[in-house]
Formats: sequence, C-alpha cells, structure tokens
Amino acid sequence: MEDSNSLIQIRKGKIKEIREMNIDPFPYRYDVTDHSRAIIDGYDSYFESQKTVSVAGRIMAMRVMGKASFCTIQDRDGRIQLYVAENAVGQEKYALFKKLDLGDIIGTKGTVKKSKTGEITVFVSEMDLLTKNIRPLPVVKEKDGETFDLFSDKELRYRNRHVDLIVTPGVKETFIKRIKIIKSIKEILNGKDFLEVETPVLQPVYGGAAAQPFTSHHNALDITLYLRISLEPYLKRLIVGGLDRVYEIGKCFRNEGLDRTHNPEFTMLELYQAYGDYNDMMAITEEIFEKTALAVNGTTKAVFDGKEIDLKTPWKRIKVADALKEYAGLDVMNMSDQDLDAAVDRAGGAIKGGFNRGLAIDKLFELLVEEKLVQPTFVTHQPVETTPLCKPDRDDDRFLQRFELFICGTEFANAYSESNDPEFQRKTLFEQSLRREVDDEAPPMDENFVQAIEVGMPPTGGLGIGIDRMVMLLTGESSIRDVLLFPTMRPE
Repeated sequence: MEDSNSLIQIRKGKIKEIREMNIDPFPYRYDVTDHSRAIIDGYDSYFESQKTVSVAGRIMAMRVMGKASFCTIQDRDGRIQLYVAENAVGQEKYALFKKLDLGDIIGTKGTVKKSKTGEITVFVSEMDLLTKNIRPLPVVKEKDGETFDLFSDKELRYRNRHVDLIVTPGVKETFIKRIKIIKSIKEILNGKDFLEVETPVLQPVYGGAAAQPFTSHHNALDITLYLRISLEPYLKRLIVGGLDRVYEIGKCFRNEGLDRTHNPEFTMLELYQAYGDYNDMMAITEEIFEKTALAVNGTTKAVFDGKEIDLKTPWKRIKVADALKEYAGLDVMNMSDQDLDAAVDRAGGAIKGGFNRGLAIDKLFELLVEEKLVQPTFVTHQPVETTPLCKPDRDDDRFLQRFELFICGTEFANAYSESNDPEFQRKTLFEQSLRREVDDEAPPMDENFVQAIEVGMPPTGGLGIGIDRMVMLLTGESSIRDVLLFPTMRPE
C-alpha cells in the first residue's frame, strides 16, 4: 500500500487548520438514524415523507465544485451519494467540507431526493466531521491508458485487512456471511439440546489429533503448556461428567505449514452426543451443511474450486477399501503387505517409521482417491491404526466406526463412534505415543484423560467440522486466508 509521507503531512496540516476553525476533528459520538441500503430500498417512502435522515460514513468519492458539491459515503450497508451546498450547510461547514479528503468520516442530516441524473441522494442540511483521515486509502490510478489497482496484491490486503474491508468489493460480505454461518450452526445444535461450552486453550498435555503443538511456559507454576491442537479431550470429560450433548466452536493451533486449506490458527466445531454413534454424526453433519447453506445462500448449491457442488442430502457413503477399488483399481483387502508397500512407493508416498498395513491403506487413499471425491461423500471404515480414539467396527476390527467428509478432494469433517473402553483406550494411546520416536506429530500419552474414561463414559458419537473450510465452501473462496480476518503472515 502506497505510503506517501507528503500526503500524510498535508493531512496533518489540515487537522491543524480545522482546529483553528474551532472544530474538533475527532468528536465523541454521533446519532445515526438510517443506513444506505434502507434508504435506497425504501426510497419512495423516504421521498414522500421528506423525513430527515441522519447518516454517517467514510468518504469514498468527491466532486468538489464552487458552492455545491457531491460526495459518496460508505456505511455499514453500502454506499450513498450526498449533495452538499453552501447555502444549505452554511459558509463555515462548506469551507470545512472543502478541506476533507477521501477516507474521512462524516455525519450528515438531510432529506432524500434524486439528483438530476436520477441517483438517490441525501440533500444535506447539516454536516459534521467525525474523523479526519491521515493515511491515504489506496486508489485505482490510470497510467498510459492502463488501470493500476494499488491494492491488488493479496499479501498486502491480508496484512492490512482493515483497509481491505474498506476498499475491496465483497470482502466485508464474506465475513458477514461467516458470522451468519456460525450463527446458523449454533441455532441447529441449540435446537437439538446441545450445550455450548468452553474448554481450556492452554493444556498441560495435548491430544485429539496428530499434529505438532505450539509450546509455552507458565512462570508462576513453572510448567510447560501447549496451545490445544483439538477440542476433543476436554469435551469428552464433560460427557463423562453427565453433560450428554456438548459442543464448542473454538480456535485450535497446529505448528504446521501454510497452504490453501491450512493456517496454524484455525476454527473448529466439535460436538459430542452421549448414547449416539457415527451414524448419528452423519445425520447431524448432513443437516448442518444443508440447513446452513439454505440459511445463508438460499440454495443447497455452491461453486467451489470451479465445480458446482450440491449439498442436498442424503450424501454418498463408501468404505475406504471400496473407494480404493472404485477410484484407483486397487483391491487392498486381497493385497499382500509387499504389494501394498510397493503401491505406496509407486504413488509417491512414504510411511513414517516404516511399513504399517493400516497406515499404508490410509496413505493410498490419500494419494489416489481423495482428489476424485467431488460431491459430498462420507468415507467410512478407516484402518484401525489411523486413530486410537475410535471404536473398532463390530464386524471387522481391522477398521473403525469412523467417517471423513470429502468435498472437492478436501476433508471437511471427521467423526467417530468414540472409544469408551478404558483398557483399549490406554493401550491404543500408549502405542500411539511410542510412535513419537519416528513421528513428531504423534501426541504424548494422556494418563489423566484415560483416568477420566475409567470413571465411565457412555457410548458416544463425536464430530469435528472445520469451520474455515465450510466458510470457504459457502462463500466460494479458494484460500483459507480469504475467510480469516487476520491470517498468519510472515513478518515484513
């Protein structure tokens, strides 16, 4: 973003001049009665009643003429034109108006009419300066017949989101839609008697996922603490404690790389339902996506990654082994360990710590199938080695009662029939912790968590949905950084 010291100095000089006019360039408050969208949508009513409106906003365009000028302000809902005439606002305020710049915030009162060109306009009778801008906004400039947008660099926009929200069309609408998406999810879950709770962000032992944590230190207790990588461990403790339906929408943190769908700080929805299983979680997932799409977009269809997606339920369900057969032509159930190992190598993959049959099947699915799952698809029955927190399948304990939701090759949700056998849980968590020698993403053993399960946890279904990815889907954005107000950036 252009940083012109000379322009800043000129504007600072204007502040001094305005103060010499006995006008405060930064007053305390202003009463706003109407907003741009309501005025434009209800023009006939405003015009017929000649009601005096009070509007405030940031100046985005100005046409300063002799004794009458036009400007356009931007408020929370959009933009509207103002007509400012010296004979209406008085000499002093018109002189003030002529000292204003793009980016200044003003408050005005007046009546609504149409200009000679037919544009809905507030004809101003009173005007007040509310904030004098010092740093110029980026603008579009012409040079040698070509147009240059001085704020088109996305990196620049992410670093200056406050400016991006002002000048880039559609950005504010994306984040307003994000708020509506989260509101819709909460309304659905609250309507099903789920309780919204808060669990610790700083934890003495991290778990619930395979990821490297961010590490901190508490001086008073002289202990190491970790930013949570998952909401799961503490939410399950609440299930043990008798809160049968709980959910949390909160931040998680993973010390990993950044790409189109990953940011070290991200938002998760996790919910747990006592006496349910992964089939109940499928039903809730379908309902959340379908109803939220209708609530915020008015349709179950969305365009994501250039593909039209239909979230209308029910969705396809397929087991991992069947998906490998259908999409990759591999019959993994009848392949030897040697054949699986060779297939992983041919696909360009590797298993941390050496060959493991279940992890090999999971790796082949990741490399050969995921990107081919375009329409919403529940992929079930992952190998038991992929997670220690899930119940094995009733009919084949080599696989889990688990699903992952894929849309356009991207994972959007993960769910289990939760493990509640404390001896099985202790064994699988301990075995997972042993992999830390070969896999630095394997979490440590959480003895306190196992002891909580030993108190007795009812049969439970658990679900996690990536909120940021869901917002990407429903807004059509292609990068997670476009749905995070302040994405993680390398310092300048």
